[in-house]
Amino acid sequence: MTSALEVESHDTATNRTAAARTDEGVDQIFSFRELARLDEALTMSSRETGLRFTLYVGDLGTPTRSRAEELHAHSGGNTAEAVLIAVSPGQRVAEVVTGSAAARRLPDRACALAVLSMTTAFAGGDLVGGIINGLRQLADQAGRPTTRH
Repeated sequence: MTSALEVESHDTATNRTAAARTDEGVDQIFSFRELARLDEALTMSSRETGLRFTLYVGDLGTPTRSRAEELHAHSGGNTAEAVLIAVSPGQRVAEVVTGSAAARRLPDRACALAVLSMTTAFAGGDLVGGIINGLRQLADQAGRPTTRH
């Protein structure tokens, strides 16, 4: 399971632009269109891989890893085949937690690369794009489910 990677905030807001998204309440972070894009990316990742991808965006407290693992454990369904992406913009932390079956298809290295990709996009101010790219990377790495005859 991947540990958190932290990234420095690069708040590029000026008096002519909006405040950084991490300054807003979580309920105000995403527009309807962004939520639809995230929902589509989660659905497609789950459909393509047979794994259940879930997303949490909000404060993870301390230690972040323990809270992410707790969220994964209580995400419902078969947690062995579940993958949780937990993002705490205010803490500048992203965590990927995989269940036991999902971990066989998503090794720590693949999860770490997806987190690095996400945090790079986050640093550029693209929270939604970073999450979607991370989901795509994880889905590509996991591949299609194997069918046994």
